[in-house]
Amino acid sequence: MPAAFGALLALLPLASTLQSPGTRQGGRPPEPDEPALRRLSHYLLARYQKGTRPVRDWRTTTNVAIDLMVYAILSVDEKNQVLTTYIWYRQHWTDEFLRWEPERFDNLTQISLPAESIWVPDILINEFVDVGKSPHVPYVYVGHHGEVQNLKPIQVMTACSLDIYNFPFDVQNCSLTFTSWLHHNINLALWRQPELVKFDRSVFMNQGEWELLYVLSCFQEFSVKSSDSYAEMKFYVVIRRRPLFYTVSLLLPSIFLMVMDIVGFYLPPNSGERVSFKITLLLGYSVFLIIVSDTLPATAVGTPLIGIYFVVCMALLVISLTETILIVRLVHKQDLQPHVPDWVKRLLLERATVLLCIRDRKKFGQSRTQSSDISRQVENNDSTAKLNHYGCEDPRECETAGGSRPAPAFAGQAEGSPLTHGLLREIAAIRQFLEKREEFRDVAREWLQVGYVLDVLLFRAYLAAVLAYSVTLGTLWSVWRDA
Repeated sequence: MPAAFGALLALLPLASTLQSPGTRQGGRPPEPDEPALRRLSHYLLARYQKGTRPVRDWRTTTNVAIDLMVYAILSVDEKNQVLTTYIWYRQHWTDEFLRWEPERFDNLTQISLPAESIWVPDILINEFVDVGKSPHVPYVYVGHHGEVQNLKPIQVMTACSLDIYNFPFDVQNCSLTFTSWLHHNINLALWRQPELVKFDRSVFMNQGEWELLYVLSCFQEFSVKSSDSYAEMKFYVVIRRRPLFYTVSLLLPSIFLMVMDIVGFYLPPNSGERVSFKITLLLGYSVFLIIVSDTLPATAVGTPLIGIYFVVCMALLVISLTETILIVRLVHKQDLQPHVPDWVKRLLLERATVLLCIRDRKKFGQSRTQSSDISRQVENNDSTAKLNHYGCEDPRECETAGGSRPAPAFAGQAEGSPLTHGLLREIAAIRQFLEKREEFRDVAREWLQVGYVLDVLLFRAYLAAVLAYSVTLGTLWSVWRDA
């Protein structure tokens, strides 16, 4: 009996160990209950190896769906051809080693895990030129079927071929190419439909210089070797510049100066103020170009059309000043010039006046000619009166001076007087001088009329060139803006 009782006591601890509900397999002592998140995290990452692609068959392709939304256009560097954008980037793929049954973990269907602890596809942007100041998001979401979602904001500094020829009405098309840098057995696809990606402006900040038009998506494959092919997904970000600021600060001042140059043609051509006025406008426009030179985009491959516009406006101002100098030179110092040639009179004073509808210049010339004839007749009468005054030394002879013929005795006496001969020579010299001066005045009036008609002709040609140039530029910029 004592031996049997001792054997029964020896078997009691073993029976209690086998029948205890808190005892685990393997003989480990019972542990307190852990939260479902901690138990699931330990279950998933205990034997996980992040260094290999998470597929059970290495021939299986890992499909990665990507998506992006443009949040803001930070800067466009035309000189260095760099575009800086802020995007919300999303990735989605399936990890075959991150699956569980929700019933075992309190019906938990989704968990966040550290991104450094699992395998993440090496998808980069080919156009990267610098690492932006992107916030670090350390976690990814994992579903119970192995779906992994990696959502993060990225500041992207990418190289872009910027075309500034249409500045400030330019539209830029920059690409963001996503591809795996190493793995050729990773396939890329769109997370959403292309139409939803194209016109998605739900998160875009629309208060800057640039506005987002649309985002195009395109899938393609390329091969480095004959056996390896890599998939890539391209997103074309199409943006347009808002031209209001540049229109007010660049185009309107230039237009105002050109209008003042056109108004300056209404100054009289024989006035020297027109030359100084044109020179002042040219100097002001030069200062204006110096001020706006920092505002214009500069590249090594081309010049914007607005820069050509400024150069042409400067050339038009120089042409206007040259025309003014020629006209002023034509209508001044006519005493050193010969008479106007007959072919110039026929071409400008007859045909050009009819073509340009200048009807009052002929009347003006006739009135000036009639006034010159009247003044010449008055001067002739004055010289005759002076001759009679100097010839009648005796009062009786002055009384008979109004007769038809003077006395022969007086004539003989007058012809022999030296004083009378001297007076007659002086009077003849004065009359010759007056006639010469009147001839110079006639020459001056003729050249003034020629200068006036030529000034009107050149002004209308200049105005037509400016209008044609303005209409051409306006049409081009309107077409580019509405394209």
